Amino acid sequence: MKTLTVNRKTRKAAALSLLAGGVLALYLALAPGTSTQAGSVVEMYQDPNCGCCTDWADHLRDEGFEVRQHKTRDMRSVKVEHGVTPELSSCHTALVDGYVIEGHVPAADIRRLLEEKPDVAGLTVPGMPHGSPGMETGRYDDYAVLTWQHEDRTPAIFSEYTHD
Repeated sequence: MKTLTVNRKTRKAAALSLLAGGVLALYLALAPGTSTQAGSVVEMYQDPNCGCCTDWADHLRDEGFEVRQHKTRDMRSVKVEHGVTPELSSCHTALVDGYVIEGHVPAADIRRLLEEKPDVAGLTVPGMPHGSPGMETGRYDDYAVLTWQHEDRTPAIFSEYTHD
């Protein structure tokens, strides 16, 4: 059996290298305005009386996003300001890294949007389909997550969820 001899200087350098890497990882994980998984802050606007909106925010938090909830009785103005037409509309509107997130969009789709960075206004799940995040009622509707363009607001399918 061959024995490896490591001198004190080598051990000290290795320990310092591991320590520096650990400190950097801890800083990146805890830096202000970041989240350990998602890295983006979601600014969410909702009616003060909507429980499913809070459930959706909890879904995002469970997936590593930081969510700041803003309660307003004037959701129409929020939607108009961010280009959400009635056809694209749901109950809550959120903003993250320059994108609009409308309704019960799954965290995985938001994460994909932020990784791929397509040239779209945002994502929406129009209406309030049962079984989407925040709408866990025991019933499951098929639904699509849509994108739309800033200019013409034409929707396109980003992902689909079907339940048998």
